[in-house]
Amino acid sequence: MLLVGGGALVAPCHASAQTRALVTTEENFRRDPNGTVLGRLDPGTSLRILGEEGNWTRVELEGWVWLRSLQRSENPSHDLVVSAEGGENLRSGPSGTILGTLEEGVLLEELGRDPAWARVARVGWVWSASIDREAAPAAVTTPTRDPPRDVASGPAARVPGGFRSSGGSGGAILTAPDGDTLAVASPSSDVQVTRREGNWVRVRLEGWMWMPAADEAQAQSEEAITALDPAELGETPDAYLGRVVSWSLQFISLERAEAVRTDFFEGEPFLLARFGGGDGPFVYVAVPPERTGEVEGLVPLERIEVTGRVRTGASTLTGAPILDLISLDRSRNDR
Repeated sequence: MLLVGGGALVAPCHASAQTRALVTTEENFRRDPNGTVLGRLDPGTSLRILGEEGNWTRVELEGWVWLRSLQRSENPSHDLVVSAEGGENLRSGPSGTILGTLEEGVLLEELGRDPAWARVARVGWVWSASIDREAAPAAVTTPTRDPPRDVASGPAARVPGGFRSSGGSGGAILTAPDGDTLAVASPSSDVQVTRREGNWVRVRLEGWMWMPAADEAQAQSEEAITALDPAELGETPDAYLGRVVSWSLQFISLERAEAVRTDFFEGEPFLLARFGGGDGPFVYVAVPPERTGEVEGLVPLERIEVTGRVRTGASTLTGAPILDLISLDRSRNDR
């Protein structure tokens, strides 16, 4: 095991130190597993694999950055820092292909210099599912000489009914504007826009996937963690994301999220409830808009059994856990 920054134990990679991988979809480059975002990497970017920890891979990223966007770092372990407001592109060579973007304030190690460019490296972490080792080349792709200024693509074509096209090249769908890749929309697929924040939009994508009924029931049964309570979720909010829990709750009211509740989209319906009833901790249960009819008849202080998937173990505003509703049972009410 290797000890890295912050005291995290990392399992060394069994392959040689030169094992490389390619980024397969637009993805975050982070300082630690699920930690601070240092930048975003474009598909096709080559990385050197250094180790693994759970679902995360420790990698070294190399590329070139325009010197005017850098300053000398006061940090003894790094030579340079990204100083450009809003961050700067990382390229395969001077004026070369864009590999991704680095956030303002990111520290870098200098490996070499061109009259107007610096060759840099940075160690960080990526989500393992977003890289492909088998597709990786033996070395970094030879740089190409593209114009240094990016040409913005035109707006996506509008389609009727509140939907928009994903454009000719498709795009990554993220868990949040600075979140990890959740899915990839294929070129020219239609997505429904439910909210806009600047150049980011929250979208809803409908489709079908193969999931036999028996397998789904078995998976839910295996995933349910009835002994897990809100306090345990609050201790490690990110540890149980996506897990399924079955809780006995006391319904208080049906609410709709205001803009300040950043863990919801604005106007999203949710149940305000207490875990176990009485003086138990508050719990939020997000309800899909098309299922609000199922919960509108609930009576305040009514006991309900809820099965839901953990959206977050501690909401940003109040610290209460948020579940995404899977099923609701009113038949076990105390009489």
